[in-house]
Amino acid sequence: MKRLLIATAVAAAAFGVQAKDIVDTAVAAGNFKTLAAALQAADLVPTLKGKGPFTVFAPTDEAFAKIPKAELDALLKDKVKLKAVLTYHVVPGKVMSANLRPGMVKTVQGGDVMVSTEGGAKVNAAKVVAADVLADNGVIHAIDTVLMPR
Repeated sequence: MKRLLIATAVAAAAFGVQAKDIVDTAVAAGNFKTLAAALQAADLVPTLKGKGPFTVFAPTDEAFAKIPKAELDALLKDKVKLKAVLTYHVVPGKVMSANLRPGMVKTVQGGDVMVSTEGGAKVNAAKVVAADVLADNGVIHAIDTVLMPR
């Protein structure tokens, strides 16, 4: 009887666990608070909670801290520009770090980013500081600098 109860509890727990999407994974990581707030301000949360798959080059809180406060505050208030900046960090598909190849890559924003792998992965001038943070609808690669569309 005890075994049956334990097996039932384990099965219920396994089926009750919800998978985490890109947004939930970023929030749970704890070092993407500014990114999460920016996604909310730009109304991009539903998109990144969608089916995907997405590859997100996600600026850490430290990356956002490099932007002067007045400039960051202005960006967070300009929904059109903010949406362009944030979608510039997203690439369609799930690209793990082992599959990153040097060259230009088209972003969801429409612009291209330059990926380099020599001496560690970089996107434009931003270094990948944590790679392959898996979500059920894609992957996050944390970067140390906010990318600005050209």
